[in-house]
Amino acid sequence: MQIFELTAPCHFGLEAVLKKEIYDLGYEITKVEDGKVTFEGDAQAICRANLFLRTAERVLLKAGSFRAVTYDELFEGIRALPWEIYLPKDAKFWVTKASSIKSKLFSPSDIQRIVKKAVVEKMKEYYDVEWFAETGAEYPIRVFLMKDEVTVAIDTTGVSLHKRGYRTMSGLAPISETLAASLIQLTPWHADRILVDPFCGSGTFPIEAAMMAAHIAPGMERDFTAQQWDHLIAKKTWYEALEEAQDLVRRDVQADIQGYDVDGAVLRVARENAKRAGVDHLIHFQKRSISELRHPKKYGFVITNPPYGERMEDKRDLPNLYQQIGEAYQQLDAWSLYLITGYEDTERFIGRKADKKRKIYNGMLKTQFYQFLGPKPPKRKKEGCAN
Repeated sequence: MQIFELTAPCHFGLEAVLKKEIYDLGYEITKVEDGKVTFEGDAQAICRANLFLRTAERVLLKAGSFRAVTYDELFEGIRALPWEIYLPKDAKFWVTKASSIKSKLFSPSDIQRIVKKAVVEKMKEYYDVEWFAETGAEYPIRVFLMKDEVTVAIDTTGVSLHKRGYRTMSGLAPISETLAASLIQLTPWHADRILVDPFCGSGTFPIEAAMMAAHIAPGMERDFTAQQWDHLIAKKTWYEALEEAQDLVRRDVQADIQGYDVDGAVLRVARENAKRAGVDHLIHFQKRSISELRHPKKYGFVITNPPYGERMEDKRDLPNLYQQIGEAYQQLDAWSLYLITGYEDTERFIGRKADKKRKIYNGMLKTQFYQFLGPKPPKRKKEGCAN
């Protein structure tokens, strides 16, 4: 059984959430860095990681690493890697991304050109051919340079994992599926607790929560690049991983998950997205403003991504909006409030200091995940215990 070194990139600041997910899948983590977690696994791990990870952006198969400060060293280092293990004779391969941080080699286009040339030379030598038709499966190569250390990986995923397949349309400034899932996992919410998103937009927070409640693997309805890598991963391995995912789905689960928005058109989009995700029966979407946020039950969760003036709201409107959030939250009995925003006066206008704050990069935007914690519900008495 061949063991690979696999790397899963994620949002900066959320490495711990992804680390737990990988541990829960049963794999050994070898390294945690800013924005990525590296672990070991076999061919089955590639399938299961792509299918089950909610918080990773993709799964990369590491081909090797070495130091290079000149383009000659880069060429020779790439050429020395065991490409014959990964690329069959008819492989279609290209360098889809090259990035360089604090390294002497810094031109992405030059790095891409040299890497492609070096891989071609190695393949020509190994397969004893002068030309490649590249008519077979796709092998997108990614190259990262950090302080002159070169890491080379092949992308097993293809289209980013945040593309679950259920969101064909979205509202303004949507939160990504992987970020929404990560933030939910930072809270103690679980399926038997109430969850409300009063700025739900196209429904990402409620849908991701409902998929968690129903144990629906995020990759069940999509394809991955490595599904065509028959020489590395048998079709049977993919079928087994998918069968595992299907067996875990809780079709009888019940949940109280609600999404509100003032835009009726975007709510129609949210309902369609929930239907495509297979969780429309678990979510109640309603046209309602933040000032109308009410719920008779205790110990619920508000988890949301309100406007914060970066792309779609005039900043002059934000004090009033965040004051309304604070006033609505005060009316909820023993609830917790979690919100991600780049608005710096959030605590001032909500009217209280957050119990916890976590710095998170939402794309290139620097945001905070504010956590206003309500009391824990009383522990339920075990059946059969005396009063």
